[in-house]
Amino acid sequence: MYALEGLKVVDLTRFVSGTFCSMQLADHGADVVKIESPIDRGDQLRSWGPFIGDKSYYFITLNKNKRSIALDLRSPEGIEIVKRLIEESDVLVENFRPGLMEKMGLSWPEVHKINPRLVYCSITAYGQTGPFQSKSGFDVSVQGDTGFMDITGFDIPTRVGIGLTDFIGAFYGLVGIYSALLAREKTGEGQHVDSAMMDGMMALLTYQAGHYFATGETPKRTGNRHPQQTPYGTFQTKDGFVIIGAGSQRLWENLCAKVLDRQDLMADPRFLTLKDRNQNHAVLQEQIEKTTREKDTDTWVELLNQGSVPCGKVRTVKEAFELEQTKAREMVVEMEDALRGRIKMLGIPTKLSATPGKVRLMPPLLGEHTDEVLKEIGYAEDKIQALKEFNVVRQYATP
Repeated sequence: MYALEGLKVVDLTRFVSGTFCSMQLADHGADVVKIESPIDRGDQLRSWGPFIGDKSYYFITLNKNKRSIALDLRSPEGIEIVKRLIEESDVLVENFRPGLMEKMGLSWPEVHKINPRLVYCSITAYGQTGPFQSKSGFDVSVQGDTGFMDITGFDIPTRVGIGLTDFIGAFYGLVGIYSALLAREKTGEGQHVDSAMMDGMMALLTYQAGHYFATGETPKRTGNRHPQQTPYGTFQTKDGFVIIGAGSQRLWENLCAKVLDRQDLMADPRFLTLKDRNQNHAVLQEQIEKTTREKDTDTWVELLNQGSVPCGKVRTVKEAFELEQTKAREMVVEMEDALRGRIKMLGIPTKLSATPGKVRLMPPLLGEHTDEVLKEIGYAEDKIQALKEFNVVRQYATP
């Protein structure tokens, strides 16, 4: 049994934010039917590299556990199929620009009439209201618009190394979906979830927002250093960098006495309190690195662990995936079939004790499940064949 087993989801998403959101539902057992255009070769991610054979790893990482139906949404027959799916579903996820679903006859008010119990989640860059609602937006533009690039990096504004705003929009969309499903248990009706990537990123500013609210001043870039905690960041070692997170007075004292053997730092009036350390962070960094440069990174990690001081090392992505911790948490899963060959995929990050999620289905080929899904919603074989002849639907031809 899976936590979301029996939940039916219409997936009208492409690119990253919406597809990641619907995949989280699929990972925990929901039946997610991904609707793709046979005219445009499906989700645009299918053409983004890197590739394994002719299959996009970008697409693979965001679409496991789903079924795909290739359907022309520009045709009345295609829209009718979507409406038939909606009648039998619990959730719809879409990430088109505001107004496009309305043009297709699939706006929230129209869908709510078709199925009043359905939860309708829209994930966009800037939301369904406000002067930015019609503005195009990908991750990099939202990172810029929310101030994140301005507080990230060293000398120049820097983009976070993943599409963070896409995933934040997806996560807040999930929060909305779960909340709306719970509310439906009480009211019997679904509702519209409006998740904006910009809103989600603004909510993450937390203490940086607090700095602005309290002082009226915009926060400054601090590189790897935490603006309110010292020492908290990267420190040079004999062969690289070690990460130290001494985020409390007790941890600061453990660092000095148990790890660095630098009781002089504890007694230095410039470093007595957190406020003192924040004000003198540059000289403290210099003092700590006088010691950390004497040993290699792995030695310091071992000593810091022994001293109960939060620590780490700057690993490559390759090194992170080869860690025994990563393997123990089953964050890499391998599957194989005749159509796709052997594929590595990311595992399920949320571990449930009684109803754990599982990688059940390979990322679908375009239109792989078209016939299967159409039959489930009542289309006869001759009707399906007619739809194919008029290029309304496409079924992947298996070997």
